Amino acid sequence: MAITSKQRCFPTCYGPENISETLRKWAEKNKITIQYIQPGQPQQNAYVERYNRTVRHEWLDQYIIESIEEAQDQATQWLWTYNNDRPNMALGGITPAMKMAMAA
Repeated sequence: MAITSKQRCFPTCYGPENISETLRKWAEKNKITIQYIQPGQPQQNAYVERYNRTVRHEWLDQYIIESIEEAQDQATQWLWTYNNDRPNMALGGITPAMKMAMAA
């Protein structure tokens, strides 16, 4: 899992009862605050909500998935395409992989 934040906080819609001890310790070690959004307020975590919408419309709605293995395979293929082949207009029409390469 890779979580990064310039603001050193990690917003989540899951309450403290659903956060793993491993994530909590990692955040503490890296001086990252876990911010819990208010129930029923998904706009407080807009980046994740936008990504979830994209996943639903561009991937989940396109396939009938019959097994966990098939779901994992489709997810891997979709994520690779999303990051490497699909231009992102919010990034100026380049792919996330191109943006990362430019930052390195």
